[in-house]
Amino acid sequence: MKYLLFNTLMSMKKPFSDAARERRQAQFLKRMKIKGGERIIDLGGTVEFWRGFPVPLKLTIVNLPDPEKTVDASHELHEIEILDGDACDVNFANDLSYDIVFSNSVIEHVGAIDKRRAMAEEVLRLAPSYWVQTPSIWFPIEAHCNMPFWWAYPEWLKRRLISRWYKKLPAWTDMVAGTTVLLRAEILSLFPNCILWTEWKFGFPKSYVAYKPPSNSKGRVSEQM
Repeated sequence: MKYLLFNTLMSMKKPFSDAARERRQAQFLKRMKIKGGERIIDLGGTVEFWRGFPVPLKLTIVNLPDPEKTVDASHELHEIEILDGDACDVNFANDLSYDIVFSNSVIEHVGAIDKRRAMAEEVLRLAPSYWVQTPSIWFPIEAHCNMPFWWAYPEWLKRRLISRWYKKLPAWTDMVAGTTVLLRAEILSLFPNCILWTEWKFGFPKSYVAYKPPSNSKGRVSEQM
């Protein structure tokens, strides 16, 4: 029973998450001028994210080692390679080894500012084009713990809630406690010359995407759509 409310909330959230993923896939397809056959390295992603993508791709999906997790990389459309690695230090790949670096809701989990800078440097090193999405701090419902206005809570209250959550859901709580949502200014500093797309929901900025499409020579642009 102690997991009933949590599991119910996650089940209710899933249709909205699936719809958001489909919208982002459509934007990625359009804005990155995807033709098919692109070599994409997905930092911290999942095979499941790409299952509904309509264009065949050559995907390398990188995650930290997890001996308890098995992943089925078979796919009827894409070529998929699953590799252990660190998004802040992709030491198995040379400069410009891929066409596009992709990352969805990962950079806010890698740690302190030095780690976020290291990940951004890897994104810029690995491919001439990139797509890095991260949630906005200004959306009323926090994307990870689902608490309203979470980032406005005083620190003592957040610590008390996290301490309580640890007793029931330690792995999930570790993820919440280790999350640092990036402000817009930091995103722009990490990805110079990016185009910044703001995803809006119910009149609030829900997420930001810093991206650079193939052959982009416009310099920094901010989009709100």
